[in-house]
Amino acid sequence: MPTTRTEKDACDLLDADHKAVKKLFNAYDELAGSKARGAAQKRLDIAREICKELKVHTQIEEEILYPALREAFKETDIVAEAEVEHAGAKDLIAQLDALQEADEMFDAKVKVLGEYIDHHVKEERNEMFPKARANRKLDLVAMRDDLAARKEELLAEAGALA
Repeated sequence: MPTTRTEKDACDLLDADHKAVKKLFNAYDELAGSKARGAAQKRLDIAREICKELKVHTQIEEEILYPALREAFKETDIVAEAEVEHAGAKDLIAQLDALQEADEMFDAKVKVLGEYIDHHVKEERNEMFPKARANRKLDLVAMRDDLAARKEELLAEAGALA
């Protein structure tokens, strides 16, 4: 069943995540290089939040969205490329998780992660999401509910681990 644009769909949910993470990257950038007391800890806290949000976001895409797109699309190169982009982002996230302080290398890794994510989001918004919305095999409204439920589970798990 094609998605009607009057109802929020999976792409809207994922794009809301994109916008929330972009705000976090912007907040981090505003503090980068600041010598103000507490700025380094605040950068570290924001970076940890970015990493948590991205881990959950990539996981729900990989568990729910990408398999559905692989099944529905004739050409799946866009999905393969997104998966490779996720792998690169996850590598940087792991590197950030391993660092204990916000130093020059930490700032550089956050900056590059932000650039990766900007590129990935642009491709999803401009290519993947329009293609998904045009595909009659996908019920993106039902998928939105699945994504939201799984996201809630993963965030609860992440909160329990913190």
